[in-house]
Parts: sequence; C-alpha cells; structure tokens
Amino acid sequence: MPMLTVVDRVGEERTVDAEVGLSVMEVLKINGFDELLALCGGCCSCATCHVHVDPAWLDRLPPMSEDEDDLLDAVDDRDATSRLSCQVPVTDALDGLKITIADED
Repeated sequence: MPMLTVVDRVGEERTVDAEVGLSVMEVLKINGFDELLALCGGCCSCATCHVHVDPAWLDRLPPMSEDEDDLLDAVDDRDATSRLSCQVPVTDALDGLKITIADED
C-alpha cells in the first residue's frame, strides 16, 4: 500500500497509508485531516482541497484539467506546486508522495 507524507497547516508531518484507487483528498479525510474542508466532496467544483505537492513529485501526477486550473486561479496562495487533492488519484507510483495542506482562503 502506498504511503503519503502530509504536512498540516501547523507544520506537523505525518505519514499515512493511502489506498490505491482513492483520491488524495479521500485519503486525507479518512486519516482525520479535518482542516481540509473538501466541501464539494471531490467533484472539482471548489478549491477547498487545495494542497502543495513536493516539487520532486509534480511530473508523476496526471495533467491538470482546465476545470482544476480555473478553480486554483481563485485561491490566494496558488503556486507552481498547487493541485486539488480530489483530482490526484492514488496509485502505487505515488508511494512516498509528500504534500502540504494549503492555507485556508
């Protein structure tokens, strides 16, 4: 089972199991990262599951859709590492992925 390293909003780091087939957002919610609101439930219609991906992992993620890109344009702390965690499916290739939960807008 892949492992994800998650840095929360206070800078604490925790490594969690991530079931293949779930989205990173679902893994975060299952593991009690309640600061990640994910208000739309993973439908790519809000940006409340915004995370920053460790730059070393960006090229291993699926390409960003136009919808995801548009939603990320609305967040204050968007940068080159920004993704919506609901749009990142967990695969075996992401074992070791490190993400940081973005600041709340």
